[in-house]
Amino acid sequence: MERIRKGDEVVVITGKDKGKRGTVLRRVDSDHLVVEGINIVKKHVRPNPMKGETGGIVDKTMPIHQSNVMLFNPATSKGDRVGIKVVDGKKMRVYMSNGAVVGAKA
Repeated sequence: MERIRKGDEVVVITGKDKGKRGTVLRRVDSDHLVVEGINIVKKHVRPNPMKGETGGIVDKTMPIHQSNVMLFNPATSKGDRVGIKVVDGKKMRVYMSNGAVVGAKA
């Protein structure tokens, strides 16, 4: 079970974007995530007249390693570690600081 999933709100804990918050857009592989507004780089794009693309410098969101982000806990307004517990026979993700279920409306 993956501790960070698509749609989760995360906080960057290290690197050039430290302290920023964003939403996970997708998982690239088992270790990397693409987070909205995080790890943006400038990419030089060559024009392609066959596709109608113009050239230039565009901003692109690159993947970030999952060890560099923490799940945002709205109860504490901080990043929090995530654990797995069995609740009613189902595996659920819970915040380690207060034991609340991830995604549950408080």
